[in-house]
Amino acid sequence: MKTTLYCFLALLFCYTGYSQTKVSGLIKDASGEAVPFANVVFENSIEGTISNEDGRFYLESDKTYDVIIVSFVGYTTRKITLEKRVNYKMEIILEEGEQLNAVVIVTGKQSKKNNPAIDILRKIWERKRFNGVRQFKQYAYDKYEKVEFDLNTIDSAMMKSRLFRGMEFIFQELDTSRITGKTYLPIFINEAVSKVYGDNEMNKEKEDLIGNKNSGFSSNETITAFIKDLYAEYDIYDNYLKFFDKSFTSPLSKTGINTYNYVLSDTAYIDNKLCFNIIYYPRRKNELTFKGDFWVNDSTFAIKKINLQASKSANINWVKEIYIEQEFDVVNDSVFLLKRDYMLSDFALNKKEKSKGVYGKRTTLYDNYVFDEKKPNDFYSQEINPFNEEIYERDEAFWDANRMESLNKDEKGVYKMLDTLKTVPKFKRLYSLASILASGYVEFDQYNLDYGPIFSTFGFNDVEGIRLRAGGRTYFGPNDKWRIEGYGAYGFRDDKFKYGISGKWLLNPKNRLIISGGNRRDVEQTGVSLTTNDDVLGRSFASSALFASGNSDRLTDINLTTVAVQMEPWKNVTMSFGSSYKTTKSASPETFSLSYIDTNSPTGIADELRQSEVNFAIDITPGKRTIRHGVERKIVNDDFPRIFLKYSKGVEGVLNSDFNYSKVQLFYRQPFQLGGFGRTYTTLEVGKTYGDVPLSLLSVVPGNQAYFSIYNTFSQLNYYEFVTDTYASLHIEHNFNGRIFSRIPFLRKLNLREIVGIRGVWGEISNENVAMNTPAFQSLPFSSITPDGIAPNKEIYWEYSVGVGNIFKVFRIDFNFRGNYKNNIDARQFGVTGAFGFHF
Repeated sequence: MKTTLYCFLALLFCYTGYSQTKVSGLIKDASGEAVPFANVVFENSIEGTISNEDGRFYLESDKTYDVIIVSFVGYTTRKITLEKRVNYKMEIILEEGEQLNAVVIVTGKQSKKNNPAIDILRKIWERKRFNGVRQFKQYAYDKYEKVEFDLNTIDSAMMKSRLFRGMEFIFQELDTSRITGKTYLPIFINEAVSKVYGDNEMNKEKEDLIGNKNSGFSSNETITAFIKDLYAEYDIYDNYLKFFDKSFTSPLSKTGINTYNYVLSDTAYIDNKLCFNIIYYPRRKNELTFKGDFWVNDSTFAIKKINLQASKSANINWVKEIYIEQEFDVVNDSVFLLKRDYMLSDFALNKKEKSKGVYGKRTTLYDNYVFDEKKPNDFYSQEINPFNEEIYERDEAFWDANRMESLNKDEKGVYKMLDTLKTVPKFKRLYSLASILASGYVEFDQYNLDYGPIFSTFGFNDVEGIRLRAGGRTYFGPNDKWRIEGYGAYGFRDDKFKYGISGKWLLNPKNRLIISGGNRRDVEQTGVSLTTNDDVLGRSFASSALFASGNSDRLTDINLTTVAVQMEPWKNVTMSFGSSYKTTKSASPETFSLSYIDTNSPTGIADELRQSEVNFAIDITPGKRTIRHGVERKIVNDDFPRIFLKYSKGVEGVLNSDFNYSKVQLFYRQPFQLGGFGRTYTTLEVGKTYGDVPLSLLSVVPGNQAYFSIYNTFSQLNYYEFVTDTYASLHIEHNFNGRIFSRIPFLRKLNLREIVGIRGVWGEISNENVAMNTPAFQSLPFSSITPDGIAPNKEIYWEYSVGVGNIFKVFRIDFNFRGNYKNNIDARQFGVTGAFGFHF
């Protein structure tokens, strides 16, 4: 998210807006106290807003109005004449007096009993499954989506800053947001036209992209996917609405009674339908909630219009404002269907009123609804939108025919202005810097090569000492059919050069048939993952941990060669067949041994393993969303489950391979979104190795001696403390997203987040494998060289952690406790780990 915003900030150009009537100000009572949640509407209209917690409001309309009406319970309603079209910084005083006859509300917390608004809310719950597209077996509709990003809070200091020197022409004309009243400068616009199909009986939906156009990035799927992920689809009738990876309690939720105050405010006819107006606002601060109002029909109890504004105190990072409007059309006497959806987000480093940021605005229009036309099951499982350049190169005739809302003069100017901006050398440099930060690679377009990733340049461990790395890849574009990558590294302590090279080729885009191969000679910390993979260029974080508790000298010299064939016969189901040849030996034989008993060796002990292996794997990831259609794809979401099953067979004699064996491994990951209670991550791993094999081929329970929190490892285990040939491991971690801390007064404003975790592993190792690996086990300081000591078989090893996240918005700290096996030699009873990250 952070690096993508860097790209948007680099794309600055002019945008002109035009509104007929604008008004903003502060509403107070006679004593000077602010009046929050007061109604402000244009006379003879339903266009209005509600003042915020501080009594401030901003209202804008494309139409011309001469009068606003300001009202609140217990105060006399005021009609204020507008002397001009733009009226800013008004100060409105409400006098105590009678309230509108149609309004029945009280200030402060509302009663849950005998509240007509809550009676209406219950009717909404009863009818919600009979409203919208849910009431039909199948549905289809046309969808037009327009997304803009704008630099906001423009002032004279910004215009004169060095950053924009040479690009001053972009500030010639600015506009003002009708939601926040702030000046803004558009920097990006994207349009998309789609056809959406759904089946409520099968619970499936498919969106077919027909056309996409944006300002200067004709086929940039990364930005398009970012927009999709940023503005995920939602249904206001759901109990929770997910934005920015957080679950907000919907004002229409069945749990809303305990979360919101509801007030029946007014009644009015809208499109010849009598509707109730209900105002809602949060009962508590710091929770993921909204404030606003909605209009609901008096007979179907379907929503006609709703607006939602996130509470400023909500525990969410980098987002200062969230504002949503939805309007529904009355198709016939009883069917209300979504017509227009508008969402504005204000991204900023902090939530101060004057802080500068970036607006993200999405407008979505819906039309041409069709119902009960059944599609076959495989229609929804087919590959969606195989890459087609025509989608991103539609002509103006297509857009004139498919836009449900015409661009105004200024929106059209967005496309024109970027062409000018792209010729400015300073802008080119800013954009290049943003691209490097976003991708981690430095582009050399003239050679179709990228240098990087730059973040892997420096490392350190006890074997190599200071480690320097340089790498690169071929890059003709994001949808390359083939790609070659490589790197070279040098350790100053061991005085050795390491390298890796790999290549991939996409033979058939339809079923994603890919062949790949590579070779790597390097030093690595093995035993940091139970489920193995064949990523020839992969390298564990622990191999170069700059800071670690204990020595990082149990490293392995690896020479790995792989070839593989991979295909995706069904969407999100990937199968792979591969073979590998690997030699392994200790990288620091003075302190760490991989030796094993070998009766064929003159000394009876072998120090190096040579092993040929063939394997088959299936990877099932329902719900995974990806972008790009070349040999490499990028995953754009993390809320999908994953089932990974792998079978490996060691073949003795091939290329002097040393052992026959079989290994079966299962990996299952499942995230759970628990509404307002946060998110849980669970991972289950089980596996078994059949045959007698040396330590290099056994399963090492993954420890973590780094001071960084690494998910799916055991923070209080040393490397190689437990070794198994049969294992079962379970990790559970839950992030409450601040639900507990938000109820503690002195912690509330810090917006901290509570994280708890528990993890355990059971394992066993055969007597034969213990006997074979006696020389290696003797080198481990904590080994008792018995099946009971090497593997946690009699008693499941477990540990737990409590953590605090969102410290200064970027840091997390975990306090880790060992649950048992506390008498093991060098056992670490307690540890502290941390992690950096940018999260909403």
